[in-house]
Amino acid sequence: MKINCKWKLLATSVALAAMHTPALAVDSVSLEYGTASNVQVARVGLQWNWSQHWLSSNGNHVGGYWDLSLAQWRGKKFRNIDDQHQNITSIGITPVFRWQKDDRKGLYAEAGIGAHLMSETYNNNDKKIATAFTFGDHVGIGYVFSNGLDLGLKYQHFSNAGIKKPNDGVNFTMVRAAYRF
Repeated sequence: MKINCKWKLLATSVALAAMHTPALAVDSVSLEYGTASNVQVARVGLQWNWSQHWLSSNGNHVGGYWDLSLAQWRGKKFRNIDDQHQNITSIGITPVFRWQKDDRKGLYAEAGIGAHLMSETYNNNDKKIATAFTFGDHVGIGYVFSNGLDLGLKYQHFSNAGIKKPNDGVNFTMVRAAYRF
């Protein structure tokens, strides 16, 4: 299944409209870049913080946010052939749990598992994912500065959770920069 330009435009329009709707006001925006073996990913995301706090203790708590992302993958070894490229567009939604200070500044650790839809199945560097629907799970650490800048590092895994074979999965090391409004 391929996601055509109309769907990309629709997804972008919905995201931009959500940024201007008070009930859906975006709390932060992010840019991410990651690498794996013979593949890179660039991603833009919109985040909505949860108001719920769990496990509050000593000025810290577990909170979280919804992360809506649009990503572009670029494989350098399509069908395991050197210098053959595969470009995949992905849209995803992920609930992310974050251990953080009550004021949401300083060090944090986070983890999330979300659903992603890719424009085509992954076939790069002798690794394949047989479905366009994948799960993306991650663990990460970061720091939020007093001016709202959020810098992070995370490990992210994509696979289809065994829905269909082959399901080799892809593991990215990602850097993240976000700005909290």
